[in-house]
This record gives sequence, structure tokens and C-alpha cells, in this order.
Amino acid sequence: MAPKVLVSDKLSETAVQIFRDRGIDVDFLPDLGKDKDKLAEVIGKYDGLAIRSATKVTAALLEHADNLKVVGRAGIGTDNVDKEAASKKGVIVMNTPFGNMITTAEHAIAMMFAVARQIPEASASTHAGKWEKSKFMGVELTAKTLGVIGAGNIGGIVCNRALGLKMKVVAYDPFLSEERATEIGVEKVELDELLRRADFITLHVPLTDSTRNILSKENLEKTKKGVRIINCARGGLVDEEALAELLKSGHVAGAAFDVFAEEPAKENVLFNLPNVVCTPHLGASTTEAQENVALQVAEQMSNYLLDGAVENALNMPSMTAEEAKVMGPWVQLAENLGAFIGQVTEEAIEDIKITFDGVASEMNLKALECAVLAGIMQAVNPDVNMVSAPLIAKDRGIQISKTTQDASGVFDGYIKLDIQTVEKYRTIAGTVFSDGKPRFIQIKGITIDAEVGEHMLYTTNKDVPGVLGKLGTLLAEHDENIANFTLGRAEAGGDAIAMTFLDTPIKPETVKALKDSGLFQRVNPLHFKA
Repeated sequence: MAPKVLVSDKLSETAVQIFRDRGIDVDFLPDLGKDKDKLAEVIGKYDGLAIRSATKVTAALLEHADNLKVVGRAGIGTDNVDKEAASKKGVIVMNTPFGNMITTAEHAIAMMFAVARQIPEASASTHAGKWEKSKFMGVELTAKTLGVIGAGNIGGIVCNRALGLKMKVVAYDPFLSEERATEIGVEKVELDELLRRADFITLHVPLTDSTRNILSKENLEKTKKGVRIINCARGGLVDEEALAELLKSGHVAGAAFDVFAEEPAKENVLFNLPNVVCTPHLGASTTEAQENVALQVAEQMSNYLLDGAVENALNMPSMTAEEAKVMGPWVQLAENLGAFIGQVTEEAIEDIKITFDGVASEMNLKALECAVLAGIMQAVNPDVNMVSAPLIAKDRGIQISKTTQDASGVFDGYIKLDIQTVEKYRTIAGTVFSDGKPRFIQIKGITIDAEVGEHMLYTTNKDVPGVLGKLGTLLAEHDENIANFTLGRAEAGGDAIAMTFLDTPIKPETVKALKDSGLFQRVNPLHFKA
């Protein structure tokens, strides 16, 4: 059955057609996002939800979204999506951070010009029939110092445009390397130095706990007298009350804001102050940007629902369509390894160490880690997936570490799990053969070569005569057909293990008979995704 997507906000017809052309069943109901009750009634039918800013994806809505796999936001801001609730539900949240970069950067530059030359006030005055030429004395941008807080995608474009205007650019960004700063032609500085030196300050960071009120009252008071401040990023980055006071005192010469702490902003302390330019969150509002983000979100959601590719996800590591094709068998292996641990472990897990060897070490390790955790957690809760598993592991206080190494054996690469529970230590390793099929190659330190099937039986015993014969006899007596069988032992007379691949799920009475035989230390029916 084809995946089903709901578009609940205004999206271009071209974007909607992308879903249809990819074979996805799509319902285009652009006003439904405004009716939360009606949306809650129907959301359970859909695998994907494409939105802009009108639809609010709340925890309450997600309670009704039993089939939902992905929410795609056409745009960069996802304040209207409860990402933690989505993660717990196992729903991927995607945005489109690149579709409106140029548009937003251009708006910041336009706002900087507007506040530097008092263009809105001068325009209103002239429209009113006044000719107040001497009233609107502006400043040039040339040779002024622009302080950029956040030099990532959009901030980097602003830096480039400002350099073209012959401005000096200083940037504060903890993630900006000295090499990258040199490459884009800016000077990397600490925040206090930026505040002290900048004639203009523009913000280009997301709203997080660390960036909220980054321009606090204290920091605003550190700025150079006559500074002008531009915010086209997110509301809440600037203490608006403190800024208003500094505008009134003349310490801050002007401000240009496209975003506000509370939106829609029908009232705000910055409104009607002289030389404050305000626009209603227009940063991404160009024809080109709206079309770009709509097309991008349709492509991303289609790629995920059809091919498993994860692009621009906010609560899961991204994996391109090309990566998904190469990594698919390795993701399945990682989940199978985790599923084995989850099904044979009764006690609480305290620590997980994952070793990536050879070719596996060169892949998307975060995605493979998520697959391992999903496999482990699904033994207890089948609804857990790669999105929700890391959050559950964190809530349980499980410590996770990763190690990479060059190819160290006969295989091109492998993944190994070392698990510490409150009582025991467990280990398993696996690889992917050239046929694309996952294989278990080591369990409990014992070498094995076990094809992974949907229905399997794991047994452990002492290496003594008659055990395998009894295993085969009991399976035959209970009409269990063996598809494949692999065994291994630590040493002659020591610990031995067997993995039996069965055509159908093993019957409970067969398991009981094997346990009652007294020959096996463990008898574990296992199930792996086909």
C-alpha cells in the first residue's frame, strides 16, 4: 500500500504534485491545520504530515497519530512542533534549512539598510506631504563594523554580502573554526569583543537554552554607543524590554526586527519607537523561497517514506538516499545485533559499547547507533524505532560509547556490541556479506557464522556428545523445520552455542521440551525483522 501524506497548510501545487509523481497518496487540505479538532480526527490515517507554521503539532495531536512516521516543515523554524513528544512517538521531524537561506539573509541586509537610513520613517513622512530632509540623517555602511552572532548557513551569507558592501565583519560563533573564519573573510571573536566593537549587530542563531536572551540587558549595556541591532532570526534572542529602554536613552541608535518573543505580535514594547523598523516575520517570504522550501520538503518526505533516506531531521541523524542504499544492510545488521541482546537479556542494561570496524567505521555512525538501540528496546516495546530509542535509552540512564578501528580481521568490517547489565556481561558481533545479508560472526566470544532469519532459536550448552542429536530430534518431533543451522564452541568440552534458523515461529511446547531435556543452559526463541 502506498504511503499516505496530509498537507495541512498552504503548499505549492508543484510540491503536492511531487508526492503524486513519486507514487504517494496525498490529501491537500491547506486550511485543516487551523482546525485542531478536525486534524486530530483524521491524523491517524496518515504516514506523513507536511506543514508550514499554521499547523501546531502538539503532544495532544500526536496521541492520535498512530501511523505517523514523519512531519515535514516547509521552512526552517519548528517552534510549532513538539519535537520531544514526536521523538517519544517515534516520528521524525524534518525542516528545510537551505531553501530560504538567501531570502532570509537578504532581508537582514535590507533591514540593516532601512535602519541605517531611516527609510520607513522617511517614506511615511514623505507620503504625508512633509519634506523633512534634515530630520532623517543616516549613516553609511561602508567601513562600519558588523557583528554577526551565528556564522552558519544564513549568517555566512550575511557575512559575504556585508564584505561586498566594504564592511568589516567580526563573528561570534562557538562552532566557527579559525580556518573557516579565514575562508569566509571574517574575524572570529568572543561575544564581549563583538559587543564592544560592532556598529551593527545581526543575529543568526536558533533559539535554544544557550541562545535565549543572548542579547540580555547586561550584554546590551556592553554594546558600543550608537549601535544598531538587527534580528531576523528568532524571537526571544533579545531582551526586548531592555532594548526599548536603551533605544529611549539613545545608547542604541536603532533596531530592525522581523521576529518577536510573542507572535503574532499585535503589541510589543518596540512598536512606535523612533528608528525601529518592524516587519511581520517576512524573512522567508519571497516567491522563490516559498517555492523552494515546499519542493524540498516534498522531496525529503518522499525519500524517507519510499527509500528510508533521512534528510535535515531534527531528532534523528540524517542519511541521504545514497547512504541509505549502501547502509541499508548495515542498519539491518545493527538492529539485529541489538534485537539479539534485547531478547536474551532479562536484567537492566547499564552500559553499551559499540565497536565499528573497517568499512563500518566509515559509515554514518549515529544512524547505526540508533538502529542498535532500537533493536534492543523493541524487545520490550515493539513500537520503539530509531527516532524514539535514543530518548528512551537516555531516560533509563544507559551509558553509550562508540569506538572505531581499521579492519582488524578477515572481514572488511563488522559491528560489535559489548553490553554490561546489572548482573552480566554480553557480547555479539556481526557483519554483512557480499550478498547483502547480515551475519552473526561472534556470540559470547565464540566464533560462529549464522545467517539471520526471521524465526530463530538460540541455545547454549556444554560441548558433550548427544546434545545436537537431541536438539534435532526434539525439533523434528514437534514438526519444526530447520532452514539453516550453525554452531560454535569455545574449546573442546567447553561452552557451546547454536543458532537455528526455522521456517516458522517455534512452538511454546517445543521450547518447553528443550528446557525439560536438561541439556541446554539457555533456550531462547528469537524473532528478527524480515
